[in-house]
Amino acid sequence: MSEVTTAEFNEEGKYLRKVRSFVLREGRLTKGQAQALEQQWPAMGLDYTPEPIDLVEVFGREADTVLEIGFGMGASLVEMAKAAPELNFIGIEVHKPGVGACLSVAAEAGVTNLRVYHHDALEVLENSLADASLARLQLFFPDPWHKTRHHKRRIVQAPFAELIRNKLKVGGVFHLATDWENYSEHMLEVMNSAPGYKNQSVTGDVVERPEHRPLTKFEARGHRLGHGVWDLMFERV
Repeated sequence: MSEVTTAEFNEEGKYLRKVRSFVLREGRLTKGQAQALEQQWPAMGLDYTPEPIDLVEVFGREADTVLEIGFGMGASLVEMAKAAPELNFIGIEVHKPGVGACLSVAAEAGVTNLRVYHHDALEVLENSLADASLARLQLFFPDPWHKTRHHKRRIVQAPFAELIRNKLKVGGVFHLATDWENYSEHMLEVMNSAPGYKNQSVTGDVVERPEHRPLTKFEARGHRLGHGVWDLMFERV
């Protein structure tokens, strides 16, 4: 187990690596999650390495790779992987029960094109993935840190946008989604200012939820209650 780091930025938007004193979020595993971790990790788990992994070796083929940061319990990530067998999928999550749940659902669904990390996403991005190696990077419903004094803790900041751009192929897409309108405005402001990106929205702001992003139960309930969800898609140019 290693220390977890979280993104934090100063007022000028400079990235500060903040080391947390706690270890990766273990949580309480159900029997099924523990069993899935034990049985499926050898096939689907990726151990953190400080040097870039070879995606062809990891997946046993040449294919476009989609990375998702913070996949929660993994249901929608598995659904995407099953719906697009021609793509490789990698998920990163620090919450161990979520990793176990994802592996369990993936095994049940019979997907073979998914790999997962139980590690800090920024460290994986910076060190374990080669530049220009990803076709799409997904960040769905990140912590909104809705109090103004906590906005600097939001992961979507200029240095993060630059890191993502470096990891995307030309033509690759950074896809963000949030159910906090204020955060969507913040995301839009950061991404519109980030060099090397083109907004895929024809109106210059948000896009309709694309078919490849499944509607979560939480999101469907939100729609029924009149809550909004905002998707942004920015292409590396």
